[in-house]
Amino acid sequence: MESNGRSMVRDRLLDDLRLVIKDAEDLLRNTSQQVDDGYRMARARFESTLTSAKSGLSSLEESISASARDAIDTTDQYVQSHPWQSVGVGALAGLVIGLWLGRR
Repeated sequence: MESNGRSMVRDRLLDDLRLVIKDAEDLLRNTSQQVDDGYRMARARFESTLTSAKSGLSSLEESISASARDAIDTTDQYVQSHPWQSVGVGALAGLVIGLWLGRR
């Protein structure tokens, strides 16, 4: 349950970062008519930072996806190697959740 909460927070953070990048790209497109030299330099730096952020976000998504696949593979291997222990853990988890919900 703990990792699911972290997963939801991570997914929300990634969604927020995607939205910030999209908004920044829209801002750059809408302000492309500005001609001041200081503005051009600031815009070039911002575009560079935005490109870097997009690349970093892409790398982070790939890393998270690889970690999730590894966790799934490890769990699958354990269940294949220890089927009765896995059934016992599942039954115990179901019992605990059932008791917890019954008390509410």
